[in-house]
Amino acid sequence: MPDVFPLDLRQFVVKEHVGFLRLADVFDIFDAQTLAKVALARETPGGLIHTLRFLINKKLLPNRVTVTQGDETGPLLFCIRKPFTFLRSKVWVEDASGKVLGTFKSKMFSLGGGFWVHNEFDQPVAEVKGDWKGWNFQFRTTEGKELGLVTKKWGGLAKELFTSADTYAVSIHESAGADRGLTILLLAACLAVDIIYKERG
Repeated sequence: MPDVFPLDLRQFVVKEHVGFLRLADVFDIFDAQTLAKVALARETPGGLIHTLRFLINKKLLPNRVTVTQGDETGPLLFCIRKPFTFLRSKVWVEDASGKVLGTFKSKMFSLGGGFWVHNEFDQPVAEVKGDWKGWNFQFRTTEGKELGLVTKKWGGLAKELFTSADTYAVSIHESAGADRGLTILLLAACLAVDIIYKERG
């Protein structure tokens, strides 16, 4: 078990496991300062959904991502839920007790990518905005104040060409304060960028 509680950190490295035939994505989450592994994110959509992925585009199907402290046997930190999607993805982010912290709503027409963040009352509170390539994202309030960044870290050209494994740096600005709910939303945004909004299959 890590010495530092993950949700008290302000900087993370999120690294996808490499696997050509894996049906569920898995990510290790590290403390960016010490490179100690502090959490694990894993897709847990259920057996039927795994089977349907052979027939239907993964982006359309329901999905669930659990984030646990340390490894898969550790306590739950938060989870991400997405129902069946046709045109516009809506994603729920819940804390360990099942309380909804917020939702992500994809943008219908956006060249850069990104999505809107709504609070538990479905009121817009922030935006995750990507650049035109979609590799770097800013987490901003509705007033435009930057709260954090999600940046893709390139692991070498060959790795990027021949695997789907990605590595991201997540940083939360000190001005955002020690808000664990915000930390969860920003980590969830990073995972949603890769698993829900950008995956190709």
